[in-house]
Amino acid sequence: MTKPIYLLPLALAASLLAVPLAAQAPARAVIHAGHLLAEPGKPVRGASTIVVENGRIVAVTEGYQPAEPGATVIDLKDKYVLPGLIDSHVHLTSDAGGLAGQLEEITLSPAAQAFNAEVNGMKTLRAGFTTVRNLGDGDGATLALRDAIAAGKVRGPRIVDAGNAISGSAGHMDGSLGYRDELRPFFAGAGNTCNGADDCRRAVRLQVGRGADVIKFASTGGVNSRIGAGLGKQMFDDEAQAIVDTAHLFGKKVAVHAHGADGIRLALVAGADSIEHGTILDDATIDLWAKSKTYYVPTLATVNGYRERLAANPDAYAPDVLAKIQWRISITGKSLEQLVPRGVRIAFGTDAGVSKHGRNGDEFELMVQHGMTPVAALRAATVNAADLLGLSDQIGTIAPGKSADIIAVASDPIADVRVLKSVDFVMARGLVVE
Repeated sequence: MTKPIYLLPLALAASLLAVPLAAQAPARAVIHAGHLLAEPGKPVRGASTIVVENGRIVAVTEGYQPAEPGATVIDLKDKYVLPGLIDSHVHLTSDAGGLAGQLEEITLSPAAQAFNAEVNGMKTLRAGFTTVRNLGDGDGATLALRDAIAAGKVRGPRIVDAGNAISGSAGHMDGSLGYRDELRPFFAGAGNTCNGADDCRRAVRLQVGRGADVIKFASTGGVNSRIGAGLGKQMFDDEAQAIVDTAHLFGKKVAVHAHGADGIRLALVAGADSIEHGTILDDATIDLWAKSKTYYVPTLATVNGYRERLAANPDAYAPDVLAKIQWRISITGKSLEQLVPRGVRIAFGTDAGVSKHGRNGDEFELMVQHGMTPVAALRAATVNAADLLGLSDQIGTIAPGKSADIIAVASDPIADVRVLKSVDFVMARGLVVE
């Protein structure tokens, strides 16, 4: 006789806090899916059965197959079932922005930031994003959270973490920007800024030594950084090349924050694995990108975060930052419209933390508004993102041997991607997320 899914009584749920989460998963679960998008981009299957055992998918078959005695049956016959989504660009330690975010950086301890990251991670997981790439955390909170989630100590999405992002001194990732001169040496002490190729190699090795899975650096200025040097190139060619070469030497992929076309070209020539934002393009840059295998991570949803914060508080951002935000809002999506027809590979990413955690699904609607088909947008958040993260053997599709990262929505996301803003069912590594 099979056992139905049910919500645990609060007392029992509390008692499970002392039990490793891996031990809470049913040994075997049978999912009956009404519509199955096992690999977005391929035809939708009808009635299907997915068998999960010890956190992995062991079988995917047609029709509703009977469950073995003792197995847990999950009834999703009225749902569209698809792989867990992947957000390739998040910042889990904060949901604040502007001056409030800057204040958090100097008032919250690393322990407090770790709790923020756990809460934001759960918002993200409940939104259907079972894997994220966290691209910047100076205090190691998300590195620790990554390990705790992997060990089954706490719940959350799988995290691929960049440690502390790198830039040249006075660049976008220089934590001392915007502070009084006597305070700047304190905030610049993270070791993530570099000057010259040799020093940039050191900065990469520092993050590798901390346990970073991926290396991120900024080749241009940033919208949110407190410096009036613009959004163009802010790193020399040999510095960028040294970062990419050192990261690749250690088997780490490289994500590059870049707005200006000159900084995008710098990253492309250096061999970056992905370019984040990619806001300003010219013909030469588009041609170069179209010939490369470098992914584009658009992060369009940042504009939602900006608009919401400004609606709540017109003074949420310092004047020098506000001017850049207004420009960013006006130009968002134009690059995607230019790159999609040229066949540039796209991976889904929101820059959550600038946009709101748990609202990651908003990105789908914006991607479609700016030139992508719903199928392509969904593929960007599954198959493509898994490839970018180097995890195609584990995630991105529903297939035997893959991690049991599975979500369900009420209607066909190919017909209307907005349904991905409201996910009805989430399973992460074989555990149902209530």
